Amino acid sequence: QVQLVESGGGLVQPGGSLRLSCAASGRTFRSTYMGWFRQAPGKEREFVAAIYLSSGSTYYGNSARGRSTISRDNVKNTVYLQMDSLKVEDTAVYYCAATTRGDRLWLSDTYDYWGQGTQVTVSS
Repeated sequence: QVQLVESGGGLVQPGGSLRLSCAASGRTFRSTYMGWFRQAPGKEREFVAAIYLSSGSTYYGNSARGRSTISRDNVKNTVYLQMDSLKVEDTAVYYCAATTRGDRLWLSDTYDYWGQGTQVTVSS
């Protein structure tokens, strides 16, 4: 079992930045991919970014590319999502997820473990 706990969400003005954290505990291995998804009210869950804990290789969805950076700290078993130049349409609940499968990382069904989510609200 893997437990994931997100933090760092909140209210931010358009153009601002936030850094989300996802702390993992339990049976985590270097051969694990960690991903971030988001879900806005009335919309499907959307892939934001993923990272391979072993090599640090990163993968980004269209919504995040250029404005977000995913990183990891293997000592702290924590994955981060730095989000910059935030827009109102970035408002959503952001979820952290984990999988040992390295294909189709943009699909939520690929992931076996999920956190409870953290709310990000971008508003003036």
